[in-house]
Amino acid sequence: MKVLLTGGEGYIGTVLGPLLLEGGHEVHVYDTGFHRVGWLYDGVTAAPQWSRLDTRLTEPRQLGGYDAVIHLADLSNDPVGELNPELTYEINHEATVRLAGLAKAAGVERFVYASSCSVYGASAGESEELSSEESPTAPITAYAKCKVRVENDLRPMADSSFTPVFLRNATAFGASPRMRFDLVVNELTAMAYLDRKLVLESDGTPWRPFVHIRDISKAAMCAMTAPAEAVRAEAFNVGDSRANYQVRDICRIIGEEIPGCEVIIGEQGGDTRNYRVDFTKINTQLPGFSCDWDVRKGVAELREIFDRIEFDSSILNSRRHRRLKQIQYLVDTGQIDEQFFWKV
Repeated sequence: MKVLLTGGEGYIGTVLGPLLLEGGHEVHVYDTGFHRVGWLYDGVTAAPQWSRLDTRLTEPRQLGGYDAVIHLADLSNDPVGELNPELTYEINHEATVRLAGLAKAAGVERFVYASSCSVYGASAGESEELSSEESPTAPITAYAKCKVRVENDLRPMADSSFTPVFLRNATAFGASPRMRFDLVVNELTAMAYLDRKLVLESDGTPWRPFVHIRDISKAAMCAMTAPAEAVRAEAFNVGDSRANYQVRDICRIIGEEIPGCEVIIGEQGGDTRNYRVDFTKINTQLPGFSCDWDVRKGVAELREIFDRIEFDSSILNSRRHRRLKQIQYLVDTGQIDEQFFWKV
């Protein structure tokens, strides 16, 4: 297949792009290039050709000839999204819907959208039931609200010639050449590696769903190639039963995988967000999908990479591996304007 991968120079994209090439697909990347400064390690044997493109500026001719679009490009987390919620809606919602419309008009048959389990928001903590794709959505942040809006706007576009698919990814973790240390498992593992100590102030009882970026990539590839009738206008929570962890258990796993690391768990309550996600649908209805990674395996992978690259605190705290820091840097240094367009 000929595939357009938006956001392919980011955290997930630099893993997914090479996997698509290995699968025999022809791949081209559109990306703004905001985060191309961060390269943690050389783990890529081949990479897709890429073009600098803001999805807000996409022209119809730039969608021609593709069989599928995998859309990762977004302002990529809650803190960045809250810098300017109006701008977040413009980029993450309006530009995405426009892109999907252009893709459909150009004859693209499959549109795989990277949504998020954050769409369950406040509703996820109202009971002990697992959040399934049928659960009500109640997003809290601009980032999560955009995910719901995009899903709602793309569903009516579905027909016999156009198949949008929505992948509600759990909280991502895992090694990527273009690494992020503003994600909880990655950051906690890095801190434990450097300090040989993890201190959790709260009791760590809240639950969270997590998924490795290679499993996110696998889900995207399966959604791209599955029979249209199996995925058309369908949402899938991405992960499996191993993806639900209590925060204290994540800390303990990290402590066991990092030699000499002391883990201290507090006794007081903390974060009131507390939810688990049901991953039955993706594991029974998306052909070819099953998770290959859990947190323990991901932490071990990170430890091995840290050993190899002589990892230190300057890398952990660098703007190159933290989305909010990098975007703020580009604004403060006048490289992008207040609307996040590159200045010429």
